[in-house]
Amino acid sequence: AAPPPPPAPPAPPAAPAAPAAPAAVPSAAAPGSDGFQYGIYDGQKWDHDAKKAVYDQWDPTAPRSTLNFNPFETFGGNSPDASGIYPGENRYKDPIRGDVSYAIMMAEKADIEAMNANPKAGDAPGAPGRKN
Repeated sequence: AAPPPPPAPPAPPAAPAAPAAPAAVPSAAAPGSDGFQYGIYDGQKWDHDAKKAVYDQWDPTAPRSTLNFNPFETFGGNSPDASGIYPGENRYKDPIRGDVSYAIMMAEKADIEAMNANPKAGDAPGAPGRKN
């Protein structure tokens, strides 16, 4: 009898999975009947990733608006909502906040420190895109 055929060569290793694509930045809702336009994350989770997406699009040399603001800039010790509006100001909305833990807060702190160490061009006190 003939010897058995040699075993088939092993299959090549699978390619590593591609990293997940970042979540798409939502588009801004149309202005309301009064002409006011809320930010792109209005009514959505306002977590660190959402704030980073808004920060990435922020132009400190353009006038500050609900679509152009630094979500990490504080005013009177407060952080803005998803439209750049601060507590006590007209149209402020309590944001839908993301999960919080010590580990998450430490990672966010390191990320913010890195952003503060490398500010965007034009980001200076009194710039049109800043509150302060």
